[in-house]
Amino acid sequence: MLQQVLPQLLAVMLVMLATAALVFVGRERLSRTRYEYRDRFSAVAPYVGLLCIVLIANKIARDIGPELSWLIGISITPLLQRVDGVILWPLFGTETPQFVMWIQTLATPELTAYFSFIYIYGYVFLLVFPLIAYFALPKPEPLRRTIVAYGANYIIGVLCYIVLIAYGPRLMIPEQVDGLLFTHYSEYQFLTKEINDQTNVFPSLHTSMAVTAAHLAWLSRDEYPTWAPLAAVIAVSVVIATMYLGIHWATDVIFGIMLGYVSVRIGVYMEDTPPSLEKIRGRADSLWRAIPGRSR
Repeated sequence: MLQQVLPQLLAVMLVMLATAALVFVGRERLSRTRYEYRDRFSAVAPYVGLLCIVLIANKIARDIGPELSWLIGISITPLLQRVDGVILWPLFGTETPQFVMWIQTLATPELTAYFSFIYIYGYVFLLVFPLIAYFALPKPEPLRRTIVAYGANYIIGVLCYIVLIAYGPRLMIPEQVDGLLFTHYSEYQFLTKEINDQTNVFPSLHTSMAVTAAHLAWLSRDEYPTWAPLAAVIAVSVVIATMYLGIHWATDVIFGIMLGYVSVRIGVYMEDTPPSLEKIRGRADSLWRAIPGRSR
């Protein structure tokens, strides 16, 4: 089944990315990029190298993370469920439903189809298109901050997944919350199973990455003024989809929004200062010496 889903995903992405490149980037910028791509790649090469290291480390951590998490992790699912159950208290009082249950009362076949499409295709498009759009700009800062922000999301997210064990609402309370994506489009479970573990819920990386992409689009609105509002619409849809489809608690989403904001700030901080092993080693030494008792 995965062999059927992947080609379909790639085909849809190619169409969406090609269309967006023509509409938002334009033929002139794309044509100029063909002749300047070497200089532009040189300007972001250290950042691309850092992102490759992060993605490799992320893959290793995700492979061994679930086993390690069961050894050292802390289970927070009951806490997430309790918080989710009091968010709507000002509206419903003593009969407050779980937030995810309440949002699923709005479900229709059309909304389920829309949010399922957004969760799979809209999310990938929202993350990949900025890499193309910012590479087409003569200045490297937008692409640099994007690469760093994406990497920061993955590093912090994976650390949380190892330390914190959490199941989503569709698995914790299946009799009350419907896993709408997988009950209506079961083929996508083979795709999500390849890239994530069922205990990797807190925080929502779909939310943090979507918020990151939308925030970065806002920062580059002078270059791409029409991309920023579309990115915001897709990002908000991704955030809602994570709860509507029964995959995440509201708490996962709130912390995902915070993680997205922090990651962009890290990206902005590092956009003018390329990373180097010497600097990373220097920062690590400073942190090590800052630990009480290590400096003596």
